[in-house]
Amino acid sequence: MKKINWQHIDRTYWGLFVALIIVAIISLFSASSTLVYSHHSALGPIGQQMVFIVLGVIAAFGIQFIPTNWVRLGGYVLLGISTLLVFSTMIPGNPLTVTVNGAARWVRIAGITFQPSELAKLSLIIVIADQLARIRTEEDKKKYFFRTLIIAAVVMLPIMASNLSTAVLIGLIIFCLWILARIPWKYTLSVVGIALLVLGLGYTIVEFGFVRRDKQMHGPFKRATTWVARIDRHLVHSDESKYVLTDENIQEVYSAVAVARGGSSPFGVLPGNSKERDYLPLAFADYIFAIIVEESGIVGAAFLIFIYLAILFRACNVSSRYSDMPAMLMTMGLALMITCQALISMLVAVGLGPVTGQPLPLISRGGTSVLITSIYFGIMMGVSREQLMLRDRVQETKEESEEDVPIVTLE
Repeated sequence: MKKINWQHIDRTYWGLFVALIIVAIISLFSASSTLVYSHHSALGPIGQQMVFIVLGVIAAFGIQFIPTNWVRLGGYVLLGISTLLVFSTMIPGNPLTVTVNGAARWVRIAGITFQPSELAKLSLIIVIADQLARIRTEEDKKKYFFRTLIIAAVVMLPIMASNLSTAVLIGLIIFCLWILARIPWKYTLSVVGIALLVLGLGYTIVEFGFVRRDKQMHGPFKRATTWVARIDRHLVHSDESKYVLTDENIQEVYSAVAVARGGSSPFGVLPGNSKERDYLPLAFADYIFAIIVEESGIVGAAFLIFIYLAILFRACNVSSRYSDMPAMLMTMGLALMITCQALISMLVAVGLGPVTGQPLPLISRGGTSVLITSIYFGIMMGVSREQLMLRDRVQETKEESEEDVPIVTLE
């Protein structure tokens, strides 16, 4: 077994990774009061999440030593498996599917419950990056654009049925990868235009055909009425509705109160002093950023935003010096996924966007999300590690070639 060369480990990525873990642990203890009460244990739900965090650290550490060629190959295998699992959630009566809050997003295999869409997000980025990296000519751009478009459409269709926000997020990241691969604008903007047209048409049909008639949809897209209702609630506010607490707006109302309490001081009410955690549903999951703002104020919020943006900046820095196009696109895709998902989750928590259900990467409670985000970090660390090793090999070769040059003296 080769000895680990600690010199090539990316300390910047590890610093950002550890910083998020520290924030996650502090936030978990602050936002899990309802879980502690329901489980009659202070360590039960928190200990379970700590196990996932530890497993995530182990996964990230090990994956950073896996060659990126193996990662790309594994991406195709994982994409096939995750696509089958995602499609299986659309089958009525599927014994593997677990429905939570009306959404059939989870699959239970061998007693382990997870979201196959998280696996699909990871594998799709790897595969799309690998396909786009094969572009050599102008003709290749058209060929691989349509190939990646078909792959993405097949995977995103079942995801869209149960989780529209995740499908839109994946589409945004793929659009960014197309831009980085220099796909012509006429192709990319055409897809954006068609997607907006379909979404707009779908919204109109659901709004006037079902929501305003108080009718429920059936079939794979039965959650469409929920999406439209959330958008309506965010865009259309009456003065009375802001002060009437209902089952539909309870998360937005208590989240707004938490943010307001945190805004009373630059440092918030300080960790452990949150009041809204006892009233805000899923304070430990989708709306954990509201609790962070309440307890740490604008200073804590700005620090967390800085960490997520730093992840993207680090990926840009590593990619700019990397000669391997597949690895560069893969790194940028993973970093964009983490940063964009974080920003969307934050915007929703502070009331600047409709409810999406997107967790805050590595911080929101959820085993699948923590493990997958840790794998993101492990892959990005591996790409950076290979770049540093390549740089040292080039430097050593240069020094050796200079030593072999004979010294000629003139007498």
